[in-house]
Amino acid sequence: MDAKELRQRLIRNIDEQLTGPAAERQMRPPRYESLFASLSGGTVARQLGAGVDMVPPGKQSCPYHLHHSQEEMFVILEGRGTLRVAGELLPVRAGDVIFIPAGPEYPHQLINTSDAMLKYMSISTQQKPEICEYPDSGKVQAWAAGVKVVQRPADALDYWDGEP
Repeated sequence: MDAKELRQRLIRNIDEQLTGPAAERQMRPPRYESLFASLSGGTVARQLGAGVDMVPPGKQSCPYHLHHSQEEMFVILEGRGTLRVAGELLPVRAGDVIFIPAGPEYPHQLINTSDAMLKYMSISTQQKPEICEYPDSGKVQAWAAGVKVVQRPADALDYWDGEP
């Protein structure tokens, strides 16, 4: 394997990912907006996932949620904001590293409460299957290889539904 191929398998540049074809703008006005790029996609990483988000002032990148399997870490690269976690609001700023274990004790969400861009890297352990809960909306999401389901527990089918 030559150096070029090795680099493609092992190294990603945050700025290149955010300005390249891997970048994806995610929006749901009026609250949610972010420019997201995967960092680990296409690499040889198997147990760690990484991405980078840029969140405009006054916006959030995703809903308040918790994971049952995956542990996450966030590194604030630029700007300031608020970590909504476990029912509290904690200020965060460039240089902060946030650790969120799996489980119901630490639902979390990053909010850009400043007047400048908030840029952060997220790292997760990528366990699958995974179940994610959204306390504000009462939704539950479950995913594994080839399957993804989002619903509210009240809408769940009976175990025997549709069986002969």
